[in-house]
Amino acid sequence: MLINTMGKNRAGIDITQQSGYKAFIPNPLPLKPPLKIDSEMIELLSRADTAIGRLSGISEALPNPDLFVAMYVRKEAVLSSQIEGTEASLEDILEYESENRPKALANDVAEVVSYVRAMNYGLERINELPLSLRLIREIHAELMKGVRGGDKTPGEFRKSQNWIGPKECTLSTARFIPPPPHEMIQAMGELEKYIHSELTYPLLIECGLIHCQFETIHPFLDGNGRIGRLLITFFLCYKGILKKPLLYLSHYFKQNRLEYYDQLMAIRDIGDFESWIKFFLKGIIYVADEACATSHKIIDLRNKDKAEINKAYKKISKVTILHEKLFDKPIVSIKDVAKVINTTFPTANDMCSKLIKLDILKEITEKKRNRMFAYKEYLDILKQE
Repeated sequence: MLINTMGKNRAGIDITQQSGYKAFIPNPLPLKPPLKIDSEMIELLSRADTAIGRLSGISEALPNPDLFVAMYVRKEAVLSSQIEGTEASLEDILEYESENRPKALANDVAEVVSYVRAMNYGLERINELPLSLRLIREIHAELMKGVRGGDKTPGEFRKSQNWIGPKECTLSTARFIPPPPHEMIQAMGELEKYIHSELTYPLLIECGLIHCQFETIHPFLDGNGRIGRLLITFFLCYKGILKKPLLYLSHYFKQNRLEYYDQLMAIRDIGDFESWIKFFLKGIIYVADEACATSHKIIDLRNKDKAEINKAYKKISKVTILHEKLFDKPIVSIKDVAKVINTTFPTANDMCSKLIKLDILKEITEKKRNRMFAYKEYLDILKQE
C-alpha cells in the first residue's frame, strides 16, 4: 500500500510503503524529458562505434574466432563473478574443465562455471527467441543452478522486497530499495516493451539505458548484477551490433566500481542519465580497445609459436593440431591431449614433451602422475589488465 510520495525526478519516484520504508518506482523508458546529447556524448558515441567496428574486423581476422570467444566468455565469467565477491581465477576454471578436475568443486569456482553456462545458454537462445522476460528468467535459472543463492527462486522474479547496501544492512539502512514486487513486474513488462519498440537513440546509448533500468528494477532475489552485465552483451548481439560476443564491461566496471555504483545512484537521486551514458560509452571504448589489443597479441603469439613448431616438427601434424587446440584449452593433462587430438596416451605424452622443449607448454604440477600443463604465454595475455 502506498502512503505518500517523496522525491521525484525523470528516473522515477520514491514512495513510502506501508511498513515505513521508501521504495523507488522507476519511470518507464523512453526518458521524459529526453536525453541531452551534447558534443562530448556525440564524440564518445563516435569513438565507441569506431572501437566496436575495429573489434568486429579483427575478430574476423582471428584464425578460429570461436575459440577466442570461448576463452573470452570464461574471462568475463571470472571478472563478473569477482565483482560479486568470488575469488576464483581463470586458471581455476580451466583446471576444473580438465580430465584431472578436482573431485570437490569450490563454491567460487561453481559460481563462475554457472556463469559460463548461463552465458553460453543465452547466446544460443537469442538465435531462437527474442530478448524477452522469458529468456531472462531462463538465463537466471542457469546462472543460479546449484550455487549459492540457488535457494532464492532461480528463474523466477521475486515475490518479496529486496534492497541494496552494505552487507548486513536492513531495509531501514539500505542505500537503495528497488520497486516492490507488484511494481517490479509492471516495470519489467515496460522494459520488455521498450527493448522491442522503435528505439529512440543510437543502440549503444539504448544499451546503457536498458542496463541501468534493469539494475534499478532489480527483479531477482539474487544474481541481478551478473544478469544485468550479461544483458549488455545479449542486447548488442541481438541487435546485430556485435558479430561475435567479444565485448564485456565487467573489467571496466570492476576497475571503476565505486564510480559505477555512484553513477547508478545519481540516476535514481537526481535523474542524471547523461553522466551515466558518458561513463558507459567510455567503458565500451576501453573494453573494445582492450579486446583489439588482446586479439593482436594472440595472433602474433600464434604465428610465432606456429613458426617454431614448423621449424622443429614440420612433419608431425599432431603437434600442430595440439597447438591449435590449446587456444581453447590452455590448461591440459595428458588425458586431455589424448582426447582432443584423438590419439593414445603415450603419443599425447610425446606431443606435450615436444611443446615443452619449445617452451610453449610448461608443466604446472610437480607430480609424476596426473601432471598438468599450461600454455602460459597465452594465459598471461588473457590475464593482462
